[in-house]
Amino acid sequence: MLRVTPILLAVLYALVMYRFSVWRTKRELDNRSTRLADPQLLAVTDRLARALDVQQVPVHIYEIDPVNGLAAPDGRIFITRGFYQKFRAGEVTAEELASVIAHELGHVALGHSRRRMIDFSGQNALRTTLGMVLSRILPGIGPMIAGGLTTLLAASLSRSDEYEADAYAAALLTKAGFGTAPQVSLFEKLDALTKGRAGAAPAWLLSHPKTTDRIRAIRALDARWSGTTPP
Repeated sequence: MLRVTPILLAVLYALVMYRFSVWRTKRELDNRSTRLADPQLLAVTDRLARALDVQQVPVHIYEIDPVNGLAAPDGRIFITRGFYQKFRAGEVTAEELASVIAHELGHVALGHSRRRMIDFSGQNALRTTLGMVLSRILPGIGPMIAGGLTTLLAASLSRSDEYEADAYAAALLTKAGFGTAPQVSLFEKLDALTKGRAGAAPAWLLSHPKTTDRIRAIRALDARWSGTTPP
């Protein structure tokens, strides 16, 4: 019984952390977001809604500066104030922001958003359990190894999710009449903005795939659907 106690504690810890993370995320987003009201962006979200055969695709502005989009565990879609300001400044187009929204819709439709919250809690539990076990075998460095292994696992799962959401977005954008061009052009812009930051790290250490790999995958999908050869 004593041997399984750390595992049971880790499972309990994961459940508690999951509930706490969901509550904390919802409170943060509720307190720091407003409903998107820009007419030009509402026009592109309406096109996405028609392609999905739903009345509307509600999008919110999350009041933080970093350029990002996200899907909450409860299914809500957010773009950050920083991303919206890029649009207002003419640095990204409405169609390119539509590709971000379509990507986040993919995370919701494919169950990534809720699973990520569960995975986050489970990874913390796994890190705790591995740390307990490895610290007995390798005192001092056991917890460090446990942390490294769970980080690699999380990065691998995240990259897989991103490719799946990209594919969903490509299909939705094509059905809505945008095509995949806005998706590709936005990736090219974001790659230029982030060049020199994460580009030197091996792809398997990153939570997101390399931008060039994502563009290649989208172009391959587009070529397959149109029966052409990807550029």
